[in-house]
Amino acid sequence: MSDLTVNPWKRHGKDRLYVNLPNGAAVAWADRATKVVTIKVQKYQDEALALLRRHLGDGVTVGSSFAGASASDPVPRAQQSPPTPERRAPRLASLPPLAPSEDLQRNRPGARLLGLIAERGPSTAQRLKTKLLRQSSDWDSWYTGLDGEQRVGRELARLSPLGWRVLHGIEKSNGGDIDHLLIGPGGVFSINTKTHPGASVWVGDTMAKVNGGKPHPYAAASKAEADYVRGVLGRYCDFDVPVEPVLVFVGVERLQRTATQYAVRVYQEREVAALGPLAGALTPEQVEAVYAVARHRRAWLRM
Repeated sequence: MSDLTVNPWKRHGKDRLYVNLPNGAAVAWADRATKVVTIKVQKYQDEALALLRRHLGDGVTVGSSFAGASASDPVPRAQQSPPTPERRAPRLASLPPLAPSEDLQRNRPGARLLGLIAERGPSTAQRLKTKLLRQSSDWDSWYTGLDGEQRVGRELARLSPLGWRVLHGIEKSNGGDIDHLLIGPGGVFSINTKTHPGASVWVGDTMAKVNGGKPHPYAAASKAEADYVRGVLGRYCDFDVPVEPVLVFVGVERLQRTATQYAVRVYQEREVAALGPLAGALTPEQVEAVYAVARHRRAWLRM
């Protein structure tokens, strides 16, 4: 055996399965709809066909061969039509080897806030004094946000046994960050955490109101963030990566979603577990491929 792998590819209305060598070179590809196979490297024909039949079932046929027909081909070579050149798949961007310092897997929930607090925040003595005197601080909202991200991080960690991968505090090229990124059988979810202890929250198609106050573009921002994630992952993955936005409210007393709000998933922190049973969007191999890209810090800083 040659350690061949089968990889899905969808672009420009085409739906194919590519058979690749360990170095990524394609030796054959099949059209899913017609089950017609194009052989690019003749020596791998039998092995490639066997693999493709596992995915496509019976009815797989060889349409053309870039290396000429096999000896068992009943049609004389002189009578064959010249093979039609294949349209190559778009060239994907590549990333350098992942260095430990570039690995986002090391990030804890609230990683960006932890860094900012360590760099610019009050000292331990100042925090203790403020707490003892029950004084408010400019940093209160930062600590509240950090607590919310950590609580959601704990909920997401519970999904690991179901085949999900999670990353936290992903810095974006525009200076912002993605609170959490969940990758698994049900697809990819870009999770935006908002902490409002004891509040009543209403969420519409693009805006949200906290305690009836001024509208905040929480839902619109979540959709824009999912588009950003889709763009980054699409540069490095040779298959479609489904990305959905998720808005998680932490510590709220009441959460009201409008009946027309379907573009963004809206949860309280304990409802995040609803993502766990989702499946059918990515294979285990695709999950690992997306995760390998997503954990690479440089991928997010090149857009």
